[in-house]
Amino acid sequence: MVTLLLFSLSSTTHAYSETFSNASKTLLDSKYLSMALTLQLVSNTLNLDSPTATIFAPSDHAFVYSGQLPLLLVQYHILPIRLSPEAIKTLPFGTTIPTLLPNCSLNITTSHFDDKVSINDVMIDVKAVYDDGSVIIYGIDEFFNSSLPMPGPTTARNTTLDVESFGLASDMLRSRGYSIMAAFLDAQLAGPKDQTRFTIFAPVDVAIQEHGGNVSDYMLIFRQHIVPRFLSWQDLIELDDGSVLPTFLEGFKINVTISGDVPVFNGVPVVFLNMYQSHGLVVHGLNHLLPLSANQGLLGGSCSDGNVDQNPPDHGDYH
Repeated sequence: MVTLLLFSLSSTTHAYSETFSNASKTLLDSKYLSMALTLQLVSNTLNLDSPTATIFAPSDHAFVYSGQLPLLLVQYHILPIRLSPEAIKTLPFGTTIPTLLPNCSLNITTSHFDDKVSINDVMIDVKAVYDDGSVIIYGIDEFFNSSLPMPGPTTARNTTLDVESFGLASDMLRSRGYSIMAAFLDAQLAGPKDQTRFTIFAPVDVAIQEHGGNVSDYMLIFRQHIVPRFLSWQDLIELDDGSVLPTFLEGFKINVTISGDVPVFNGVPVVFLNMYQSHGLVVHGLNHLLPLSANQGLLGGSCSDGNVDQNPPDHGDYH
C-alpha cells in the first residue's frame, strides 16, 4: 500500500478543523505554500490536548534548501500553547519551551542586548502571520536546528521511489516554473513502501493559480494529475487511442486521444517531455490543467466551481 500521506488521502478526506483550514489558507496567501500544505496534511495526526498552539512556519525558501519535512520536525515546530507576541518578547535567554515532540524543547536564544527575538538561533518575526486567539503562527526563514535523530537512509532499500527522488524532482520543477507542483512534492512526509511507480502531469504555476482558491483545491488538483504508473514519453506515444489512465483522485480519469500521431490527455498536450525521470518517477510538463473529460464526474470532491475550465487559456508554446 502506498504510504505517501498525500496520495493516501481519499477524495473523502477527513474533515479538517476550521482553525487549521483557516490557518492553512492564511499561510497560502502569505506565501508559505509548503508549510500550508504540510499543516493541512498532518493536522489530523497532531496530538493537541488543548485548542491552543503556536506554530513556527518555515519559508518556502527553507523547504527549497532542506527538502521534505519529516513528521518529527513538523512537531518540533509546534508548541502546545499559544505564545503571544508580547509574551514571546519577554522570555529571558535560556528559557526552554516544550514542543509537540515528546521530551524535546526549543530554547530562547535572544541576547540581552538584542531587541529581536530568536529561538534556537533562528530569528522570529514577531508580527504573527496568523492569530485567531487560539492558534498563532510566526514566520521564520529557516528550520530550527536541533540534535533530533532524523531517519537516515536504510541500508537495504527495496523501494523504486524514495524521498530523494521527490527532492530532485521538485528542484527540477521549481527551476522550470512549476513551483506549486514542486511544493506538493516537498510536502510529502514519506515515500512509498511498495513498488509503486508514478507519472506526474505537472501544470505550470499560472494554470493552477487560476483555478485553486484554497489549499484543498490545490490538493485535489495535485491528485488528479498523478497516475500510479510509470509512463515515459516513449510509453505515452505507444498508448492506443482511447486508452484511459487512472489517477489518485477518485472518479477522475485521463482519456488519451491521438492527434497527428501525438497523444493528448483530456484534450491537453504535453509541452515538456520527460522533464524529470528516475527509475520510479517521471514528470511531464503541461501548460493547462487536465479538465474533466466528457460524461465524467468526480465521486468524492471537485475544485472550487465543481470543474476546471474546459477551455483554459493558453500559457505558452511547446518547450
